[in-house]
Amino acid sequence: MATRVEDYAGRITISDGAWGTELDKLGCPPGFCRETWNVEKPELVERVAAAYVAAGAQIILTNTFGGSRFVLRRHECADRTGALNQAGAEISKRAAGSKAKVFGSVGPSSLMIMTGEVTEDELYAGFKEQAEALAEGGADALVVETMSELVEATAAVRAAKTTGLMVVACMTYDSGPDQTCTMMGVTPEQAATAYTDAGADVLGCNCGIGIDNYIKVAAKYRAVTDKPIWVKANAGMPEMKDGQAVYTMEPDEFATKVKDLVAAGAGIVGGCCGTSPEFIAAMSKMSY
Repeated sequence: MATRVEDYAGRITISDGAWGTELDKLGCPPGFCRETWNVEKPELVERVAAAYVAAGAQIILTNTFGGSRFVLRRHECADRTGALNQAGAEISKRAAGSKAKVFGSVGPSSLMIMTGEVTEDELYAGFKEQAEALAEGGADALVVETMSELVEATAAVRAAKTTGLMVVACMTYDSGPDQTCTMMGVTPEQAATAYTDAGADVLGCNCGIGIDNYIKVAAKYRAVTDKPIWVKANAGMPEMKDGQAVYTMEPDEFATKVKDLVAAGAGIVGGCCGTSPEFIAAMSKMSY
């Protein structure tokens, strides 16, 4: 049965946590194109997906955050866009089995329309290519995430909607007077209107500067929409130790703060940078 937005209305659903850092723990080198592991080391990618399912995640993503041809081009892999995304979805589907749904991850292009690096039509075409491959691989839904430029974000949503799958639309909020704007100055209220017009089924935020900030963002979304709200926050702000970014928030503390996210209006909750299967396990034990 196709995943429907109604399946996430009026209930709390636990999503997964960070993927990049988990793959790095398994030996993925810094700066490496993680998406190539979908074909070259699928057993390691599946290990990450399976760990989140075992931790209690009801939604897991795919190892395709940088899977658009725009990002893959930097690694000379643009010609493998379809294969890498399809494989990423297939891996997560195997790990999910009947226990979780798979949402295909569509991340930003890292190009700017406003500076002329790319056009809206080019973005739409590139994201459509990625979305179609994720759908072909069996993704139950798609999530457009970590966006900052609204035109790019809506182009990605419109492209994703052509698959007929449910689409989640997320931006990253960490700027402005109260840190509830994107780095381009987009507010949750503006994003809600634009995303809804583009056809998004679920609205939300991910990454950012920590879960406390996203309690405010979730409340702003809830004030202007009745759609389900998706929040995957970072585990606070990292500290630099021996040249590496280290997140010090503990899983139980994060899980406790999710109560406030839910009270603010969030319905689908997970983690982003600094989180792990241990965080999802702690969240799964909580009563929200």
